[in-house]
Amino acid sequence: MNIEHEYEQNLKWTKKIKDAIKNDRIVPLFQPIVHTQTKEIVKYEALIRMIDENGEYISPYYFLELAKKNKLYPQLTKIMLTKTFEKFKTRNSQVSINLSVEDILNESVHDTILEKLYEYKLGDRVVFELLESEGIENFVEVKEFIEEVKQTGAKISIDDFGTGYSNFEYLMKLNVDYIKIDASMIKDIDTNRNSQMVTETIIDFAKKMNIKTVAEFIHSEDVYQVIKKMGITYAQGYYFGEPKDLD
Repeated sequence: MNIEHEYEQNLKWTKKIKDAIKNDRIVPLFQPIVHTQTKEIVKYEALIRMIDENGEYISPYYFLELAKKNKLYPQLTKIMLTKTFEKFKTRNSQVSINLSVEDILNESVHDTILEKLYEYKLGDRVVFELLESEGIENFVEVKEFIEEVKQTGAKISIDDFGTGYSNFEYLMKLNVDYIKIDASMIKDIDTNRNSQMVTETIIDFAKKMNIKTVAEFIHSEDVYQVIKKMGITYAQGYYFGEPKDLD
């Protein structure tokens, strides 16, 4: 019965995803990223949402993994790229766009990224956040992709750094510009000494490598004050603002 229920749910959500793609209901929302010392908004992260039939935003938690299984994920990435570039063509701030290894290895998505970079000429204001970084250092294609987009002025960030896979060596190999410290390190950093020590190590390494740091999941004044004192460059979280439509 459980398997049958899961199958029915998958069918239902697959139809929802296809309908949302067909009816232009896949959209980016944008969460502000601030300079830690001044709280000034310096850039945004583009985050995917689906709009349901009632006009409500649906979290990617409900549909992203299923989209990967059903080969719909590349379409979602291309929609996000197009809509984000269009939104920021007249804005001065930077924008971060999430990419997975599958995106980089997918020829169609790869070509779309480069096309948009050259079409909109926004390279110096775009940051690509690389997701699913476990094993990323084994991909020659990832290194080549980074070199390609950097020729347009784009920057590279490693997302969720500080979890089990984190490897300082591949950060040097991949020539990244930003490290986004994982939420699991940040969420209780005001009370957890272990989180503080790991984060201090990451910050120390990043400074020596001239890599800027971003702390996500800033949810309170106490957490903000700790990461500010530690010298993290940028901060992101509901304490500063939730993802929203910039219009």
